[in-house]
Amino acid sequence: MKKIWRVAVMTTMAVLASGVQAETRLTMSSWLPSGHPLVRDVMEPWARSVEQATEGRVKVVMLPSALGHPRVHYDIAAEGQADITYGAHGYTPGRFGLYKMVEFPFGGHSAEATSVAYWQVYNKYLAKAGEHEDTKLLGLFTHGPGHIHNSRRSVGSAADLKGLKLRVGGGVMNDLSRGLGYVPLQQPSSSTYELLSSGVADGTLFPLESVPAFNIVQKATHTTLVPDGLYNFSFFVVMNKERFAGLPEQDRAAIERVSGEALARLAGHMWDVQDAKGLEAIKANGNEVLTASDAFVGEIRAASLPMEQEWLKQAEAAGVDGAAALAEFRQLSRELVKN
Repeated sequence: MKKIWRVAVMTTMAVLASGVQAETRLTMSSWLPSGHPLVRDVMEPWARSVEQATEGRVKVVMLPSALGHPRVHYDIAAEGQADITYGAHGYTPGRFGLYKMVEFPFGGHSAEATSVAYWQVYNKYLAKAGEHEDTKLLGLFTHGPGHIHNSRRSVGSAADLKGLKLRVGGGVMNDLSRGLGYVPLQQPSSSTYELLSSGVADGTLFPLESVPAFNIVQKATHTTLVPDGLYNFSFFVVMNKERFAGLPEQDRAAIERVSGEALARLAGHMWDVQDAKGLEAIKANGNEVLTASDAFVGEIRAASLPMEQEWLKQAEAAGVDGAAALAEFRQLSRELVKN
């Protein structure tokens, strides 16, 4: 009887142990507040979808605080400090280059369309350059079209922009300053409220969603909308390469099913919804809202052309057909809005 009892106990312990081992916990470092739509409406739902797709075998756990500045989050995943991170390519100048394809002016008015187009074109043309080769790339997406918000004056031309100190996230936002005359202050979005409150910055380049999200509706009271966007902004979601490779094949496949284009669509849709709400909040506060004239759009186009030519040379040096990639991205961004 004692022998039977001992065998039963050992069997129960083995079952419990196997149950514990069956759940793999992947950590995610997040640098945005938990209430930000990118966390609340994208990262957290995506984490739940990973758990569902793997039938509970893999769980993504959001760490209670970020493991570092936003600009080091790619390295945090690459080095294995956290298993998964997200971030913005433009926060690390010189580290990436081909992402600028999606940031040039007039990329489109739907973040969902540009994000899905981005993922498709990246895999067809840009992946071969290997810019993310030291991680497992899970997703790419853009926020909605970026516009001009400031506390000083109406902006209806490049002359009105001249001398304004604007917070930018890097990338094309920074590059455009050379042709449009504003003073770029490269800082992460999370620093915007402090910069405007202290007077260090006169304004910011932001999608509409971010104006209420970062509590600057009452500070940046002049908004200029640029049709199809003054710029866009590129984001990545990456996982530690070795950690991903160590997962069972069925779980790797399950994670990929809910990532990639599915994640691009999820993130882009969130920004489209939040941009609409952001514009409502801006108008509800009585802020000035202008739409850039054809003449101003022409000035922006002229400022961006040298940047595009520079990017095409960079793409060629990386073995990428940049002209074909850029043309297809723009075509898909338009077509996907209709679908």
